[in-house]
Amino acid sequence: MIKPWMFEFFRAPVDDDVLIPAPVDGVTATEVAAHFADFWQRWLMAEGLGYEGIFFSEHHFGPGYSPAPNLLIAALAPMTKTLRLGVMGVVLPYSSPWRVIEQIGMLDQLTQGRLEVGTASGIPPEMAQVGLGVAEAGERNAEAQEILDWALTHPGERLTHHGKYWSFENLAFVPLPLQQPPPRWTTVVSEASARRAAARGTKICTGFSSVDRVTEVFDAYREDAAQAGFEVSSDLLGLRRNVIVCEDGERARDLAARQAEQVLAMFKHAQDAVNHGPVPDAPQQSRGDSPIHDDEFVAGTPAEVAEQIIDQCRTTGAGHFLVMLDAHGGLAANQEAFELFGREIIPVLRSAAPVGEVAAHASGGTA
Repeated sequence: MIKPWMFEFFRAPVDDDVLIPAPVDGVTATEVAAHFADFWQRWLMAEGLGYEGIFFSEHHFGPGYSPAPNLLIAALAPMTKTLRLGVMGVVLPYSSPWRVIEQIGMLDQLTQGRLEVGTASGIPPEMAQVGLGVAEAGERNAEAQEILDWALTHPGERLTHHGKYWSFENLAFVPLPLQQPPPRWTTVVSEASARRAAARGTKICTGFSSVDRVTEVFDAYREDAAQAGFEVSSDLLGLRRNVIVCEDGERARDLAARQAEQVLAMFKHAQDAVNHGPVPDAPQQSRGDSPIHDDEFVAGTPAEVAEQIIDQCRTTGAGHFLVMLDAHGGLAANQEAFELFGREIIPVLRSAAPVGEVAAHASGGTA
């Protein structure tokens, strides 16, 4: 079984023919309210359509309406029963880790134990706007992860910490999370970040890169997980992709080509000094590669899309698939794709033969 998740960027309003929005100026509060209402109805449908859960994203100053995604989780918690809710991921360098720990406890109680805890180090273009350098963000992220990991694996114990960026004595965290502990995720795009996640014992999720590249990243995680003493099952690995699905497969592929062009233009538009991809240790930072590979865009009819997803998950060993469905040409078209994915693709993913606990790799694994 492949568990299907909705990855929600929560894009700002755009004209129907714009697939990737630029930062929006001049949108009225009334228009924003209508936009929230449209997305709210979509999120409330996710549970009935079979989505495993929703991962919101945290972004600032740009074409998204999710600078505080934990508020969205708190709002959805009482409106859902089985849908798991999380952020992929909370940008730790922007927050005090003790506040993040307190929010986790609150949210896990509000969701009645359905919280997923994802963290990220952020993206350089956003960091630059608040005067945060990549090196400092990396240090803050590592220190915050250390604090967060200790608190979640030592529930009820008081925490003392003295580090470079935070220092405190004998903190008591309330309320305790209902899950002991909630599932932890780390966004990764390189072997280095995957190895660090393995050392911490968290699940990992990646995207952007080719299937071959994802396989290399997952293999690095498996290698260090073995050294840390645990076996990597498909349940520890997530793959995030942009999906364009239509009953007309040619239209889906045309939309995917347009989306790829717009995404690449968006990356190229950023200043070279800060355009290092999705996280500070992105592989293209040192190699000069394009940050996006063609494998990122899965397009076609429902049957074609399901086949591509299953193939990518089996090749990489991922047991979770996080789908982005917001590039179909406007809210109505995105809603149609969201429902089509739920009706025709999710049942296929859930009934797929189990993904191998270790995918077949050039490194010598077995399926």
